[in-house]
Amino acid sequence: MIKRMFQAFAATLLFAALASQPTLADDRFIIVQSTTSTQNSGLFDHLLPTFKEKTGIEVRVVAVGTGQAIRNAANGDGDVLFVHSRPAEEKFVADGLGVSRADVMYNDFVLIGPPDDPAGIAGMSDITAALARISESQSLFASRGDDSGTHKAELRLWKAAGIDPAEASGTWYRETGSGMGATLNTGTGMGAYVLTDRATWIAFGNKADFGIAVEGDDRLFNQYGVILVNPKAHPHVKAEMGQTFIDWLLSRQGQQAIADYTVDGKQLFFPNANDGSS
Repeated sequence: MIKRMFQAFAATLLFAALASQPTLADDRFIIVQSTTSTQNSGLFDHLLPTFKEKTGIEVRVVAVGTGQAIRNAANGDGDVLFVHSRPAEEKFVADGLGVSRADVMYNDFVLIGPPDDPAGIAGMSDITAALARISESQSLFASRGDDSGTHKAELRLWKAAGIDPAEASGTWYRETGSGMGATLNTGTGMGAYVLTDRATWIAFGNKADFGIAVEGDDRLFNQYGVILVNPKAHPHVKAEMGQTFIDWLLSRQGQQAIADYTVDGKQLFFPNANDGSS
């Protein structure tokens, strides 16, 4: 609870700092509540200059876990929500806090692990079987534990494996309460397995001798969605500029810009706005 309150307080301070920055004369900026994966991967650094050049609109990103981003947006602390936990996104819209939701892009989650592979899971493609082996062998596992999209996905996978990791909290199961990059640093430092989105792992600079242990399970699919915060719920929302940003992300140019972003020759996100947006 204290950790959650601290995260919320820190996010509020970050939003206030962003909102109080000197603005363009015509106030042409929006606040986007998003995730650490879109920020840490470098995607926004790639996309936003192109968008600003085309539209003149500055995008200020608050990068936190998906759960915190949704709470911030629900409080009106942003114009657009860009996250990756579809059930929570759909609830946000159903509650009248968002106008509508659209698919933007996807990648996948991977389970990374130490070279000695104490759980014996390297090369597996069944994520629940791999988690079961981690639990049985009581091998160290570092969880974000922060209600982020990655954390939500991780908990769904533990549940599918029939395991409640909270029972092992503080023993082999370690909750960092931190973002993806910090959790990867902790995990590699202690020799623990970590569930991460592939984009952050590719862009991560402190891999040491860790590698991907488990990948390829359909349950590791990671969809990102974008939502305009409802101006009926929060009249100060910059709906026109926020929608302009969303329309650009979903446009041919925006989707191509997402596809063009690579690190070490590897594509990090795969646009799918026209493959079943809702």
